[in-house]
Amino acid sequence: MRIPTTSCLCPFLVCLCFIQRCSGAGHHVPTKVPSKNQTKLANGETEVHHRPKRGWIWNQFFVLEEHIGPDAQYVGKLHSNSDKGDGSVRYILSGEGAGSIFIIDEVTGDIHATKSLDRERKAHYVLHAQALDRNTQEALEPMSEFIIKVQDINDNAPQFPDGPFVATVPEMSEVGTSVLQVTATDADDPTYGNSARIVYSILQGQPYFSVDPKTGIIRTALADMDREAREHYTVVIQAKDMAGQVGGLSGSTTINVTLTDVNDNPPKFPQKNYQLYVPESAQVGKPVGKIKANDDDLGVNADIKYSIINSEGANMFSISTDRDTKEGIISLKKPLNYERKKTYTLHIEGMNMHVDPRFSYLGAFKDTATLKITVGDVDEAPVFSMDYYILDVYENSPSGTEVGSVTARDPDSRSSPVRYYLDSKEDGVRYFRIDESSGVIRTTQPLDREDIPWHNITVMASEVDNPSLLRHVPVTVQVLDMNDNPPEIATEEEVIVCESSRPGQVIQTVTAVDKDDFANGQRFSFALPSQVPVNPNFTLKDNEDSTASIIARRRRFNHLTQELYELPIVVWDGGEPSLSGTSTLTLRVCPCQRHGKVRICQGEAFLSSAGLSTGALIAILLCIVILLAIVVLFVTLKRSKKEPLIIAEEDIRENVVTYDDEGGGEEDTEAFDIIALRNPAAAEELKFRRDIRPDARNHCGMPHVRRSPSVELDEVDVHEFIKQRLVEADLDTSVPPYDSLQTYAYEGQGSSTGSISPLDSAGAQSEQEYTYLEDWGPEFQKLAELYEEAESDVTT
Repeated sequence: MRIPTTSCLCPFLVCLCFIQRCSGAGHHVPTKVPSKNQTKLANGETEVHHRPKRGWIWNQFFVLEEHIGPDAQYVGKLHSNSDKGDGSVRYILSGEGAGSIFIIDEVTGDIHATKSLDRERKAHYVLHAQALDRNTQEALEPMSEFIIKVQDINDNAPQFPDGPFVATVPEMSEVGTSVLQVTATDADDPTYGNSARIVYSILQGQPYFSVDPKTGIIRTALADMDREAREHYTVVIQAKDMAGQVGGLSGSTTINVTLTDVNDNPPKFPQKNYQLYVPESAQVGKPVGKIKANDDDLGVNADIKYSIINSEGANMFSISTDRDTKEGIISLKKPLNYERKKTYTLHIEGMNMHVDPRFSYLGAFKDTATLKITVGDVDEAPVFSMDYYILDVYENSPSGTEVGSVTARDPDSRSSPVRYYLDSKEDGVRYFRIDESSGVIRTTQPLDREDIPWHNITVMASEVDNPSLLRHVPVTVQVLDMNDNPPEIATEEEVIVCESSRPGQVIQTVTAVDKDDFANGQRFSFALPSQVPVNPNFTLKDNEDSTASIIARRRRFNHLTQELYELPIVVWDGGEPSLSGTSTLTLRVCPCQRHGKVRICQGEAFLSSAGLSTGALIAILLCIVILLAIVVLFVTLKRSKKEPLIIAEEDIRENVVTYDDEGGGEEDTEAFDIIALRNPAAAEELKFRRDIRPDARNHCGMPHVRRSPSVELDEVDVHEFIKQRLVEADLDTSVPPYDSLQTYAYEGQGSSTGSISPLDSAGAQSEQEYTYLEDWGPEFQKLAELYEEAESDVTT
C-alpha cells in the first residue's frame, strides 16, 4: 500500500515526543546531560542531584489491519542507547495485547503482531516498554508508554442504516421538487485516504427521479407526473466509497415513492341523460332517487356539491350529497299529482367544493346531467276541497238543522264515488251526523252556546271502490248565540244599610250579568216591580249605563226594630226579543262607622280591627280560662298541704307541741282533742283518748249526757280536770315512750250568751236554719243559698 508522506509525518512526530518523555536515568553517564537540583541541608551544605537524560530509541509504530500472511507482521523495534549489542539488555513489553497480539524479542527489541487486526473494532493499542540489566535485573530505563496504531484499509462498504425508505410527493409537481434525502455511513477511517468518501447514484427510478451525488437528496426529474396514471414508484439509490472510483465498495437502498393527490380532475357524470320513475304517492321529504358524478381525485379533492339548476325541478325536488358515497340524493319537496303533471325534467350540476387555483387552466371543475322523472299513477284517497272547514249554527235550533257540508273528490282519473263518515272516537258524534253521500252535516239535538260554544269534529272520506283509502279533514262548528237567558243582578252579597242613612242617600250601585253574548255590548235597564206597592224605605234609580242605584227614602233605620229588608229589582236586557229577570236583594241594617269609603258594621268592625276571626277569639278565651283554673288549683293544693307533727318514727326525742291557734278548725284535732278545753262542757261527753289504741277506750268511756253550756261551766274545775288528765297520761301504757307537753290555751268561760264558734258543737251536726236571711232582702239571698249548700254537704 502506498502511504503518502503527509500521512507518515504526523505519527513520526508523535513517536519522537514519546521517546523524549519516556527517556529516564541510565547507567551510561556519557550519554546523559546532568541537570542540577540543589537541596539545603541542616549543616548548611548543599546537595546536588544529577538526573541523566532518557536514552530510549525507536521508530513510529504502525500495523496494517486484516493481515492474512503466514508469518507474524513486523511492527517495529525498541532500542535503548544503553544497549551495546552484547546481549546484556533485556527488553520487556506490557500493556494492551502484550504477549497475545504483540510479542517482543527480549534481546533485539523487535515487535511482531501475531494476529490479524480490525481497525473498526480497535484503532490503536497502548503498551509499556522497559529495559532491564539481564544480570542484575535492574532497570536501565524507566517504564515508558507508547502506542501502536492500526492502519486502515478499505474493507467496509457504505451502508444505509435507516433503509428501506417511504416518501411522498404531490402529483403534478415541478422538476426538481425535493422528495427525500438519504445518508449512507462507512466504517472506514474518514481521515485516511478515500476509504470513507461516498458518492451517491441512482440505479432505478429514472427518468422520474434523480439524486445529488454528494448530498443524497432525491428530486423529481419529470414534470406533470399524474397520480391517476401511476401512483407508486420504486427508486434504488447506490452509495460507493473511494469517491466512486473503480475498486470502491458500494451499498444500496430502496425508496418507495407515492404520489399524493391534488384536485386536478373535475367531476364527470358517466352519462348525460338519466331517467327516474317516481309514484305520485311518494312522501314529501323522503328520497326518491340518486345520481353520482365520478371524480378521479381522492379525499376532499373529490367532494362534490350537487344542485338543481332549473326552476322546474328545483320547485318540486331537492338534492343533497351523501358524504360517504359521494352520491346526490334526490328528495321530494311537494306532493306529486299524476293527474296534474306526469313528467319533470331536472338539470343537475356536480361541482368540486375545493378547487386548486393552480389548475384553473384545466377548465371549470364541474359537470351537468339531465334527469327526467316520470310520475306514476297511484290509486289515491279522496281529496277535500279545503284543508279545514269552519261552520256555524244557532243555538236551540231543532234537531236535524243543517250546519253545512264538506266536499271531497277522487283525484284519480276514474273519479270513483266518495262516502263520508264522522270519526266515532270524538264527542262530536253525539251532536252531529253527516250524510254519507252528500257530505251535509246536521245536528242531532238542540245546542246550547252557554254550555259548549265550539264543537270540533273530524270528517273522513273514502272511495266506494277502495274503502281502505281514507282522508281526514277537521271541521269546527261555532254555536251562534240567541237571547235565551234573562239578566240577573251581579251581586249575591247582602247590602249594608247604615242606621244613619239619610233620605236620598245612595245605598249601593248594582249591575247585571247576562249569559248571552251581545256583539255590541250588553245594555241593561232596571226598575222596581210595578205589581207591588211602593216601597216606603227604598227606591231605585236607573243610571242608563247598565247600572242602577239603590236610594234610601227615609231617615233613621234601627237594626233593633228591623234588621233585614228585601228589595226586588227587575232587569231588562237589550236583546231581540228583550228578556227580563227579577232579583231580590237583602239589605241589612247596621250601626256603621266609616273607614275611608268602606262602611262596616260595628260587630264586624271589632273583629276586623283586631285582625282576628271568631274562632281565634274563642281559642284565646279558652286558653285564658285554662290558665286561671291551673292557678286556682295550685293555690288550693298549697293551702291544704299538711305538715306532720312527728318528723319521723325513728326520731325518738323529746317533742314539744305548742298549740297557739284560736280558730284553726278541725285540722288541729288529729293528734290531740282540745275540744274539751275550748269548751269544758263537752269534756265529759268526749272523754275518751284519741292517742291510745281503740281497745283501751272501752273502760275510759262515759255515758253520753247532754247538758247546757252554762251549767257545765259552773260545775267543771279546769285545774282538777288537768290534774286528772295528767294522772291518766302517766298511767297509760299505750302512749309513746317520750314525754309529751300539752299546752291548752283556755280563754275562760266567756259570756252568758254562749259562744258562736262551731267548736261548741263538740263535733255534732249543726241544726241552725238560714232561711231567715232570705227575709232580709235580695242582697242576703245568695248568702242563704251558700249556707244551705254547706249544711247539705256536711249532712251527706
